[in-house]
Amino acid sequence: MDSTGSTPTVSLRVNGAEHRLNIESRVTLLDALRETIGLTGTKKGCNQGACGACTVLVDGVRVNACLTLAMQCEGLEVVTIEGLASVGGLHPLQRAFIRHDGLQCGYCTPGQLCSAVGMIDECRQGMPSAVTGTVATNAHGTLCDLEIKERMSGNLCRCGAYGGITAAIAEVMAQEMAGVRAETAS
Repeated sequence: MDSTGSTPTVSLRVNGAEHRLNIESRVTLLDALRETIGLTGTKKGCNQGACGACTVLVDGVRVNACLTLAMQCEGLEVVTIEGLASVGGLHPLQRAFIRHDGLQCGYCTPGQLCSAVGMIDECRQGMPSAVTGTVATNAHGTLCDLEIKERMSGNLCRCGAYGGITAAIAEVMAQEMAGVRAETAS
């Protein structure tokens, strides 16, 4: 409730749909997504921002939904695991995770996938990580396993599917780079 005793209203755009919610200002994005909107694909893991199970994209940037207030996302586009697939089918990363068995128990998979989508976009923008040798060599390029692991280090998998996750991300990055090279050559 606010100082007048009423519950504030927030408008959230989630996976392309508008949601008007009457929620307290201290409600996290995670709880708004799961408990109010009913999108349970985003998982509640540690609820402290340490495991990454709740990772979603807010205006294309990966965030821990358990540490983000729903009110902070008003006017921004929120994409959850339910929003990654398109009318044409699964997102390329979802297909790659399946091919490379990068999901095992599946609990962390939604956060891993959202994080990987955000990570690939960061790479396209030339954003460095702690292990980036030279930004110019990694901008719009492929990433080694060490680079992928560093960039995904905020997402934990207790089953140990890291090998499949890394292979899936590397495959999609290579496919995207092949497409970029083909477009540039035309």
